[in-house]
Parts: sequence; structure tokens; C-alpha cells
Amino acid sequence: MKKDSPHKTRLHAVDSATIEEEKSARDLAMPLGDCDNCQFRQTLLQEGKCKRGDLCVSVESGRQIFRFFRKNPELAINYINDAFWETRAIIAAFIPLVELNKLIDDADATVRRAVARRIPVMFLSRLMGDSDREVRILVAERLPAARLMKMRFDEDYLVRAMVAQKAPQGTLIHMMNDPDELVRKEVAKRLPQGSHVLMINDPSPVVRRIVVKEVTERQAIRLLRDSDLIVQLDAIERVPVDALKLIEDDSDPDVQSAIARRRADEPG
Repeated sequence: MKKDSPHKTRLHAVDSATIEEEKSARDLAMPLGDCDNCQFRQTLLQEGKCKRGDLCVSVESGRQIFRFFRKNPELAINYINDAFWETRAIIAAFIPLVELNKLIDDADATVRRAVARRIPVMFLSRLMGDSDREVRILVAERLPAARLMKMRFDEDYLVRAMVAQKAPQGTLIHMMNDPDELVRKEVAKRLPQGSHVLMINDPSPVVRRIVVKEVTERQAIRLLRDSDLIVQLDAIERVPVDALKLIEDDSDPDVQSAIARRRADEPG
């Protein structure tokens, strides 16, 4: 029988030692509850509904706490005033909907985010002015379109961008002059047909690249000398051919090539 070399045997010993060290490190890092002094030692523990290091509500471990309430959702309401913020955030997914109002003014933003994801829509207006941007974004995501315009003046551009993505088309005209490019870009994407000309002089080329594709052929003439080459080239593709004479003196080779192609493609 072939024997392992001393080097291989030593390597196996090193590997085993390393595995044991890593396991010990994981065990030390994992919070462990005190089952001997736990209120559930004679009930849930005996029933297999909680487990030290795995399903436990008495340690500051989000993973263990979540598993505990997934197994025992009926107990979540008892922890609505728990001192640990993560416990309160987790129970927001398990307590009855009628009880969520009790967490709507929680001091921790993570808890309020959890509330915003689940609270009935009729109560979302209470979170419209929340100090946390993520909470307000969640509110904007869930609010019916008809109620969104109250948030169009939000101080955060991401909240306003969410409003622009969902608000009724007819109301978007009120957001065309938003100070942020991203918001105006979302507005330009959804403006009703015929309204894009109102944004033809937008200061952002990103916005004008959307506008030039939506305005009429005659309106696109105003963009033939746009400072952005992409906008200019798109305008060349859209305007009536006779309008190209307005930029015959343009020295840009890409512009001249686009003019030549457009004229060559014109019938007759």
C-alpha cells in the first residue's frame, strides 16, 4: 500500500488546523443568546421554535432575529418598543398592518423605511416629509400617481425624479424647469406629444437629445446649430431637406457628412 509522504501528511494537518481556526473565529463572531436565563427556555426552545446561534431574538444579530420572527411571527407585536433598532425594523414585516402606525415616527430611519414599504397607501402621506431621503423615495414609489405632485418640490432630486417617472402626463409641464438634469430628463421622456417644444432650449444636451426626437420636423430646425453634436446630427435627420441649407457653412466634417447622406437619400 502506498503511504502518504511526510509532506502531504503535514499539509493535511495544516489544513485541518486552519479549518478549526476559521470555525472558532466564526463561533466567536456569532452572538450567542443565554438560553438558561431566557423567557423562552421552557417553551419555544423545547418546541424547536428558537435555537441558540440560529433563531434568537435576545442577541443583536439581524440574521438570527429575522429567522426567529419568521418562525414565530405572532410574537412580533411584543417587540414594537424593543431597544434594538434592527429588531424594530425586522418586526415591521411581521406585525399586523393596523399596528404599523406605531412605528411610523420611529427614531431610526431604517425602521421607517421598513414601514414605508408595507404600510397601507392611505397612511403614506404621513411620510412624505420624512427626514430620510430613502423613506421619501419609497413613498413616491408607492403613492398613486394622482397624489404624487405634492412631492414635486422635494429637496432631493432622486425623489423628484421618481415623481417625474410616475406623475400624470398632464402635470409634467410643472416640472420642466426643475433645477436637476436627471429630473428634467425623466420629464422629457414622458411629456405628452406636442409639449416637447417647450423644452427645446433646455440647458442640458442630455435632455435636448430626447427633445429633438419628439418635436416636429419644423420645430427641429431650431436645433440644427445645437452646441451638442449628437443633437445636431439627430436634427439633420429630422428636418425637411430644404432646411439643410441653413447649416451648409458648418465646418464640422460629421455635420457635412450627415447633410450629404440626407440629401443623397432624398427621392428625386
